[in-house]
Amino acid sequence: MPSAVILGGTGVIGSATARRLVGSGWEVTVVARNPLRMPEALGALGVRFVSCDRSDITTLRGLLGSSGHDLLVDCVCFTAHDAETLLGLAGAAGSTVMISSKAVYVDDAGNNVNSQVAPRFRGPITEEQPVMAPGIGDPMIGEGYGSHKVAAEQTLLDGNQPVTVIRPSKVHGAGGTQPREWVFVKRCLDRRTAFLLADGGRSVDHTSAAANLAALIEVVAARPERRILNGADPDAPSVLDIARAIAGHLDYTFEEVLLEPDADPLLGAHPWRTAQPIVLDTSAALALGYVPVGDYAQTVVEAVDWMTGRAEIGDNGAATLAGVDNDGFEHFFNYEREDHYMATNMYGR
Repeated sequence: MPSAVILGGTGVIGSATARRLVGSGWEVTVVARNPLRMPEALGALGVRFVSCDRSDITTLRGLLGSSGHDLLVDCVCFTAHDAETLLGLAGAAGSTVMISSKAVYVDDAGNNVNSQVAPRFRGPITEEQPVMAPGIGDPMIGEGYGSHKVAAEQTLLDGNQPVTVIRPSKVHGAGGTQPREWVFVKRCLDRRTAFLLADGGRSVDHTSAAANLAALIEVVAARPERRILNGADPDAPSVLDIARAIAGHLDYTFEEVLLEPDADPLLGAHPWRTAQPIVLDTSAALALGYVPVGDYAQTVVEAVDWMTGRAEIGDNGAATLAGVDNDGFEHFFNYEREDHYMATNMYGR
């Protein structure tokens, strides 16, 4: 029986990977700090949980031993220091995977997805696209996130271990702490009759289902090598496609109010808004034999079902999501402003 250890294994990507591997006959151990974050479903599948901080190298070395594990997946590698730790552990695994981000990429003008000026990529982004300068700023905030991911990638690829770096975009799946799809799930639960979408609903920021990333991880586990791969869904839905997919799964209908760029900037906000389409080229992953589990509409149901299962309806009829920082979503739900716009501009047509 092949075995895998997943660092940060209780998160969206780690949990999906554990489920995928167990379903393929693997023995899986997930490592995370908080045992309360361990999904019950993983325990029911026989996944082992180990409580350990990512920086506790002694405990991690004891867990991995000197050899014998077929796969090591790191979902919480953010800095060059984290990467150095991972290299020290990778020798105990036949194949190692580090989860990076499309935030590393820059356009011709040097802009990235977290810069003050939005990037404008010429077309689908390949793994050869230029990246940010490494190791600048706060690794958990703004541009520093992508910059430190670059530093981590370079550290790993300069090492002598077979590490595959995977760069996803806009990850979705069950168990997220800030699930973007809540922007539309909540609207359905709140029985909003109209969804207002900025820029005519045309924004495209490629999505990556955790289930699809798990499928890619399983493929590269069998083909260990130092490389970089984009990981994304087989389609790149617009935000209108996303809204329709979520509402369709919930059997909910709504009026589509497609705002133009000169509309009130506080209306129609959503987490996928981009100046120009951001699409990842996944040709390299497909060439290795990666087969996506499904497109966005097929795979997003996992996240939607998870959210509706955890949603709570308050006395005022408004939905909140248990275990999630709902305040972080407040600016997406300016219902009073939306109602004023509808009353002023739409209902008198």
